[in-house]
Amino acid sequence: MEQKNLDIYGNPPLPWSRALDQLEAAADTQAPRTTWLSTVRPDGRPHLTGVGALWVDGKFYFTSGASTRKSRNLAANPNCALSMVLKGLDLAVEGRAEKVTDPATLERLAARYAAQGWPARAIDGALTAEFSAPSAGPAPWELYVVTPVTAFGVATAEPYGATRWRFDRSRS
Repeated sequence: MEQKNLDIYGNPPLPWSRALDQLEAAADTQAPRTTWLSTVRPDGRPHLTGVGALWVDGKFYFTSGASTRKSRNLAANPNCALSMVLKGLDLAVEGRAEKVTDPATLERLAARYAAQGWPARAIDGALTAEFSAPSAGPAPWELYVVTPVTAFGVATAEPYGATRWRFDRSRS
């Protein structure tokens, strides 16, 4: 991993572990967190929407209905960013979204969502449930995975700082 200190006040770079520890802790407790997904419309304008993202095995997962703006944007351009507020750290993560079709992964993530309170089930290559977010579109919902490529962290509590992390995915 490459890191670059972006802080202009002389603070040292933030360790990636500061974000990772919180992401992993939330994954263990299934604590829901608002995560914002940014995609790009075909005309180049940004689109931002809240998603129920889960951090699992070093990747973010979220669902989306096929007819939603975010899914249509990702079909045309899979580049996206996710952002969230962690304790003492604002985090933005860039990557590429890919649809998940592997039945075992769909089952595993459906179980993770169910443990969080959303009774998702894997059926026919997607997730379904009796309800979802009002903006999700009708079921079934496709599952997407985003593997971090670049992340930015800005500390909102001591120790302060701002850092960019680039992840070497050539060895993944």
